[in-house]
Amino acid sequence: MVVAALVVTAAFAGVTALRVDAVASGPARAAAEAGRFVTVDGVVTEDPRRLDSVGGDLVVLTVRASRLASGRDAVVGPTTLTVFAAASDWTGVPFGTPVTFRARLAVPDRPGLVAVVARPTGPPTVGPAPWWGRAATAVRSALDAASDAALPPDAAGLLPGIVVGDRSGLLPEVEEDFTEAGMSHLTAVSGANFAFFVGAVVLLARACTLGPRATVLLAGLALVAFVVIARPSPSVLRAAVMGVLGLLALLTGRRRHAMPALATAVIVLLAVDPALAVSWGFALSVTATAALVLLAPVLLRWWVGDPDSPDGRPTRSPVRGAVVVAVAAHLVTAPLVAAMAGRTSLYAVPANLLAAPVVGPITVVGAAAALLAVIDVDVGALVAGVTRLPLTWLVTVARVGASAPGAVIPTSDGTVGALVVGAAAVGAIAVWWWLRRRQDARGRGCRSPVARSSGDRSDPPRAPSSRPG
Repeated sequence: MVVAALVVTAAFAGVTALRVDAVASGPARAAAEAGRFVTVDGVVTEDPRRLDSVGGDLVVLTVRASRLASGRDAVVGPTTLTVFAAASDWTGVPFGTPVTFRARLAVPDRPGLVAVVARPTGPPTVGPAPWWGRAATAVRSALDAASDAALPPDAAGLLPGIVVGDRSGLLPEVEEDFTEAGMSHLTAVSGANFAFFVGAVVLLARACTLGPRATVLLAGLALVAFVVIARPSPSVLRAAVMGVLGLLALLTGRRRHAMPALATAVIVLLAVDPALAVSWGFALSVTATAALVLLAPVLLRWWVGDPDSPDGRPTRSPVRGAVVVAVAAHLVTAPLVAAMAGRTSLYAVPANLLAAPVVGPITVVGAAAALLAVIDVDVGALVAGVTRLPLTWLVTVARVGASAPGAVIPTSDGTVGALVVGAAAVGAIAVWWWLRRRQDARGRGCRSPVARSSGDRSDPPRAPSSRPG
């Protein structure tokens, strides 16, 4: 196993080194170093995201260029561009749209697999989007329209964020509250969304008495459609690969093992796109999932203790399970958040515990509202209105958590912040383990000598048999 791990690691290191060298020494990088103006032909691979900029209203997006032309010189071949452009020119250009635009190239200010940065000089010429891109945009637009018609402004922008990761309508104050309360992950598509959505599809298929093959086929189609609608972000891709592995396990009748599925998802995705290795979203998604698989059961066992312990504590409790899941996810992701944002949230665990019961119903009902809104916006709005109270609850929890004293603790960003917060997380785990050991020792000390000598599992004395000899 060790040899296999070393071989895989060496293979990834070699492939990544070749990719980095190709990006750093290719003709597109040479054009960027010279600051040339080029005409770009490519496809938008990420929805434009607004940036707070002193120089004006800007958006950032990713374009997969197929051709860069400068006069008689042209670079033909796939090239990834990070585009910083005016919001007024690019806001309405969705994922999957072919574009042609004039831009000045520059070298990225951070290492990675992005070849160049492009700054357009004007609006793009937009081509016809593929049918799947138009369908995905139609679903997202229909959900936005249904949410605006049925919900107040703070909840109307939140529902598309929870269901499909569309944060374009999220009010700035609501987004800030969710960030400071440690709940911002709720507005980004993750494995939980796949679990709720695909799980609902499987239950519906089983209710219609469909067999395993038909159920897996229907769930697989729903999974692919969800990836297209929610956009293939790092967390979505990771969750999608794990969902495919889970469906294969259902089809073959084998029990799903979470860690092998997670490891396979990471290996496959990094092999296809090594740039995910430096993606904050991918790192947060993978570490949170690993924590739920590895750390949460350990913490639950420390809390519950031995099932045969004499204190009579229940070994299964939904409340304890939810608490442990929230604590485990927060402990492992807090160092990454500190390194990324230079702060950590003090009330993230209780806030997410209060939010957890309503996230699943909001996701499933919101997905149904999106599909119905494509047919009729009024019908979709009627279904979306069911989420009004749960969404109001989420907004209230985020607002209270963000306004509580000491809600946000500033830390150093980068490696220093990660080490400091990581040390605090390890210390918290150690204190929990120490307190649990002391409680166990106190419980054993309180047991009487008679109980210890006879044992709790000894059989009661049997009555003498009345049968002869």
